[in-house]
Amino acid sequence: MLRFSLRSLATSSSPRPWFVDPAFEQPRIPSSAASQPVAPVPHDAPPPVKLVHEALSRSPHLDLTTLVSRQTVDPRPGPPLPRRGPQGRRQRGATYAGESSFEVPGGIWRWTVMAQVKEGTENRGAIESVVRVVRKSLVAVEPPVPLGPKSKRRMENGWAMVDGGDFVVHILSREARAKYFAQDRFTVW
Repeated sequence: MLRFSLRSLATSSSPRPWFVDPAFEQPRIPSSAASQPVAPVPHDAPPPVKLVHEALSRSPHLDLTTLVSRQTVDPRPGPPLPRRGPQGRRQRGATYAGESSFEVPGGIWRWTVMAQVKEGTENRGAIESVVRVVRKSLVAVEPPVPLGPKSKRRMENGWAMVDGGDFVVHILSREARAKYFAQDRFTVW
């Protein structure tokens, strides 16, 4: 009896496996991200940024509508601290903070690439996979791009960053983007 049932299951012409109940099977809907075009890279971007953007646009783990490559804009300085003179016998408590990093022209990075992984894949290794794609695409660049050491830890906070010297690549989950980059200068998000 067991041979007969296995043979009948093996010769079935149904496209679904024997253990899938047809009542619970949902039709597959193609993702809308595949039909939407990827934002283009600015023409004045350096070659490593263009290479990373092109490699990320082929990644199956990313939501391509969130892939953005932009030149970094200096942040607006906040209001100045109110001046207060030193107090007490030791003359402590003054509020002069010295020069700020905002007074130096330029920032740490000149270019920023940001991408968000598809929802539900962030805890399944999608962020680490995209980081491997970025690092692999930058290995053969001439002149060499200074990359930091590989991290052996899993990205538990939903955010990974690859520092390329003159540019940075942020790979984010949806929650991390909403938490850390909610008021970001990248208005495409």
